[in-house]
Amino acid sequence: MRALLLTTSLAIACTACTGREAPSATTPASSTAAAPTAATVIAPPAVTTAAPAATTVAPPATGPMPAEGAITFNGFGPAPWGASEEQVRQAWGRDLEGAQTEPNGCYYLFPQPRTESGYRIAFMMETSKLGRIDVRVPEIAAPGGGRVGMDKAELHRLYPAITEQKHKYVEGALNLRAMDPQGGPGVILFELDAQGKATAWRVGVPPQVDYVEGCS
Repeated sequence: MRALLLTTSLAIACTACTGREAPSATTPASSTAAAPTAATVIAPPAVTTAAPAATTVAPPATGPMPAEGAITFNGFGPAPWGASEEQVRQAWGRDLEGAQTEPNGCYYLFPQPRTESGYRIAFMMETSKLGRIDVRVPEIAAPGGGRVGMDKAELHRLYPAITEQKHKYVEGALNLRAMDPQGGPGVILFELDAQGKATAWRVGVPPQVDYVEGCS
């Protein structure tokens, strides 16, 4: 019944929508925004069975997806950087798995369902505040138009001020990092493999956006 409902309607809900090395001591500003207003999460189309793809770039994009333009340099729709867990959950409007396990610790909130190969999108929380969003599928566009699967040249065209950094662990891989072109505190970072293809991206504020190992 659930599959039938997903193929016949769009789920309208609240939404507007990992590295651990912190080169900056800056922490995200706490939010004083009002409670999030309604936004849209797009229900997935019918999923047909197919042989697993021979790639580690990204898991299949199944389950609810954020509305186009929901992820910005300022946060996730009505949940800005520094938003509380409650605000993030309200902005997503569907089930999020994850919870704080230690005071002021770092943890993720994951939309459901998750595949065996990992997540599609994840919200990083630290000190109970939204600090970053991680994406691993090409179906979700980054602020500015970048996507998983794009090559270095394409990303340089979309983000003229982007800078290159050597990946901490992978020989020949790169991180491409760009600031919010409007001058805000947001930063976007694309992870490229040794062949120069984007395998993941994240957007957030320092220091969280620069954590190489996520919350590890």
